[in-house]
Amino acid sequence: MYSCKVVQTAKVGIDGKPIVNSSTKSKAVKAFFIDSTLVKKHLYTLASDEMEGRKAGTEGIEKAAKYIENEFEKLDLKTFGNLQSYRQTFDFENRRTKENITSSNIIGVLEGKSKKDEYVIVSAHYDHLGKKKRGEGDLIYNGANDDASGVAAVLVLAKYFKEMGNERTIVFAAFTAEEMGLIGSTHFGKGIDASKFVAGINLEMIGKVPSFGPNTAWLTGFERSDFGKIIQNNLEGTGYQLFPDPYKKYNLFFRSDNASLARLGVPSHTFSTTPIDVDPDYHKLTDESETLNMTVITQTIQAVAKGTTSIINGKDTPKRVVIKEYK
Repeated sequence: MYSCKVVQTAKVGIDGKPIVNSSTKSKAVKAFFIDSTLVKKHLYTLASDEMEGRKAGTEGIEKAAKYIENEFEKLDLKTFGNLQSYRQTFDFENRRTKENITSSNIIGVLEGKSKKDEYVIVSAHYDHLGKKKRGEGDLIYNGANDDASGVAAVLVLAKYFKEMGNERTIVFAAFTAEEMGLIGSTHFGKGIDASKFVAGINLEMIGKVPSFGPNTAWLTGFERSDFGKIIQNNLEGTGYQLFPDPYKKYNLFFRSDNASLARLGVPSHTFSTTPIDVDPDYHKLTDESETLNMTVITQTIQAVAKGTTSIINGKDTPKRVVIKEYK
């Protein structure tokens, strides 16, 4: 369950349980336990039929936006930049249908302490494919894995770092219209000073056991910066492993919202667990909450929290990404 307290240990295992031995009993640190019940609540709410598949520009995604806003408000997150609310609303044209759409990124900020002018962004896209136009039976693309799982992680990580503290400022972003071509994250990137963003932590489809086995995840663009190696070092001894993206032929580094910031030089990468080459539910009506493994999601969130803490607290700074060729 969720708790934040002082325990007599210097380490917390990837399962959230304190590791105590004779050499660490004298040290007191905060321990924070990821609550799988809260993870499930966020996931099942965002992927419910009520959200109608969360397609950008629809009433369904508006319901999801309000839910995320409410969770940010509970944590008393600040608004981003000159925004008057958590919403970054803008208009764009659907490249396929030429329809004009109004939609919003939902952005909350947890101000840092000693390095508040240095930013780390934690993101996921909250839009999906909406509803099938015709047919019988289930017509809703619920998008549980893609990407309600990632948004649930963003919300839980916001609570985690609110409790644990952060030296650098953290921007928590739920991007819209990723499914229409990274529209929301691209719009966000146009309005920032990218030099102030030291890292991007994007989460996409973290609800299934990876091809590497339990207690693993993979990272897109691993070779493009030392971000992944920093995470690997921080996860040593936890029993959780991070691997480079094994699906190079799919060009996944450029297919999620991390790419919008990476193209600006930010070492921004996507964490995922799903074996995308054999996943039967990707962009299908069957991408339902019940198909996901809550243990995988919870443990991955815990791993991301632990793995990125040295970046959040300013100890480690990943090298910048150089994109020589747009893909």
